[in-house]
Amino acid sequence: MCKLIQLDTFKSGDGNLTVFEKLIPGSIKRVFYIYGAENTTRGGHRHHLTWNALICVSGSCRVYSNNGVREEEFFLDDPSTCLILEPEDWHVMDSFSKDAILLVLSNQYYEKNDYIDEPYEFSHINRP
Repeated sequence: MCKLIQLDTFKSGDGNLTVFEKLIPGSIKRVFYIYGAENTTRGGHRHHLTWNALICVSGSCRVYSNNGVREEEFFLDDPSTCLILEPEDWHVMDSFSKDAILLVLSNQYYEKNDYIDEPYEFSHINRP
């Protein structure tokens, strides 16, 4: 199941430095970010192989996750917080603030066949 991690952050009078390392298997092969998504829902899939790390570097958003056994929702609003999604975590991102920038780090290159669009059967949380 996904997990919320507090990233190592070093604060000083010169600004803050937040470090992401050794949190997903393998190396980072793909980086992308979502912005301008204020009134939209993104995601709606899980993967066969891909691990993703989500960091809202500006603004905020909600992430719903379901691995077929357990479901959770997270509110990302701190650039020193990272949500690690395992391949089996079906996920949706929504409730983006106007200034939201959601950074995603993946351990796999984009491959259409890695995506599974069907959600798991049950849902107790108000899923978008």
